[in-house]
Amino acid sequence: MKKILVIAAHPDDETLGCGGLFSKYQNEEVTFKVLFIGEGSSCRYEDPASKDSLDAIKLRNSYASEALKSFDIMDPIFCNLACGRLDTYPILEINKIIENTISEFKPDTVFTHSAADANNDHKIIFNSTIMATRPCNDHRVVKLYSYEVLSSSEWLFAETFKPNVFISLSEEDIQNKCKAMLIYESEIRPYPFPRSSEAIRAQSMSRGTQSGNSFAEAFCLIREFV
Repeated sequence: MKKILVIAAHPDDETLGCGGLFSKYQNEEVTFKVLFIGEGSSCRYEDPASKDSLDAIKLRNSYASEALKSFDIMDPIFCNLACGRLDTYPILEINKIIENTISEFKPDTVFTHSAADANNDHKIIFNSTIMATRPCNDHRVVKLYSYEVLSSSEWLFAETFKPNVFISLSEEDIQNKCKAMLIYESEIRPYPFPRSSEAIRAQSMSRGTQSGNSFAEAFCLIREFV
């Protein structure tokens, strides 16, 4: 993995799903690009176009930039499509956003959401990524993975996230992931809420026990061309 594109429905999904990955490889010869399709905040407001809603979107984007900067990842792409309403956009529009980013960045590896998720925006991003990375496109993505997002992936009780790839993490990686997540002040609640430092650490320990490590981040390999 030399050029990795992480596609997220909303700011904070990238850190919850790939924060350990960011930390582990931030000093390696790996280039990351993060693409945010939705904005993640307007669904909490009766009027999505109100000043309060627009201010919340701007604030959350600033959290994302700061969190990613802690991993030496710069210049994330913010599309700011309406949170909780991605199903109101033609899927082709979302596909084109992803395709254009892939065409410009030319990643060898893409990480995206899982289809096994309680958040419908996440499912839409998964489906769109599958279409946008078909091997008939100009640039062929070699590896495609799904990541899990606490407070979403584990709450689709009818179907569970089924990882088949585990990346071992150090104590420092987990600390870096938790610190980055704490930057998202509007998204943090005390334990046992899943987006708490305690829950993030517990998840990484659980994935570690599955893979013979102290800590790990889990992914599902969707497709690989060899």
